[in-house]
Amino acid sequence: MSHYVKSLKGEEPRVDRTGSPGFKAPFGTSPGHGMTAWHVRSNSGSGEGGGISSAPTIPLKTRSDWPYHLVGQAERPVRVLLVDDDQNMRHVISQELLADQRLLLVAQADSFRSGRRALMAHDFDVLMVDINLGDGTGYELISHMKRIRPSSEAVVISVMDGEESALRAFESGATGYLVKYSWFDRFADAILEVANGGAAITPQLAKRLLLRLEGEPGRTRKADGSFMDQLSEREKEVLKMIAGGYTSTAIGARLLISSQTVNVHVRNIYRKLRVRTRAQAVNYAISFGML
Repeated sequence: MSHYVKSLKGEEPRVDRTGSPGFKAPFGTSPGHGMTAWHVRSNSGSGEGGGISSAPTIPLKTRSDWPYHLVGQAERPVRVLLVDDDQNMRHVISQELLADQRLLLVAQADSFRSGRRALMAHDFDVLMVDINLGDGTGYELISHMKRIRPSSEAVVISVMDGEESALRAFESGATGYLVKYSWFDRFADAILEVANGGAAITPQLAKRLLLRLEGEPGRTRKADGSFMDQLSEREKEVLKMIAGGYTSTAIGARLLISSQTVNVHVRNIYRKLRVRTRAQAVNYAISFGML
């Protein structure tokens, strides 16, 4: 069992590898079978008391340039729940997330069943989940999450790079789809993008999705004058760039506006088109011949 140890006095954080059976999970809950809790506790005092064993230090990525208006500040990091039945991949991803002070890994789970328990036991902002969980699927877990925690976001991490898998993930409520072995060292950035109202999709997959949607029957239909006409010119511009795979930060740089303003436009697009994700907004626009 592993849990995150963060200094409250400015010392370097470290990862504690203790497997103490007396360990208590955050928020007053205990991790069940298949769950690993990541606990914040103080390094104050001398020695390694309190059941904490010696462990290697993980240097945090210092991001002094991270805009203060964005979600993911050191004093209030984005909380992440990681669910993957691949132990090695969980280790790789967890180490990357733990090394970023803008994020807090609150728990891990290695199956659908333990993932469902973790959804109930922990407060989190973003769920990172694999598709194949052995006793269930990530799609089911995302759908369940959206029912009980509709404000939380979901990012799929999978070895499957097919359009069908991605489309099903978005239909389930995901706002990100990352092909595992093409995203090393960027998982933290993907989480932060999603937490700040954006989306994260492996670029090659995003391009294939657009090509597929363009070839679907009905894409040449014209807007019916109801929802699409409600979009402002700026919102249409943002929507076209979303379809091109641009992140909120990249859109802001292109349009000379802040990423926060971009996310306001994105939320307005969702509201006017009555959709929940970027993929749904793009699909809607394509179906009415806007893109």
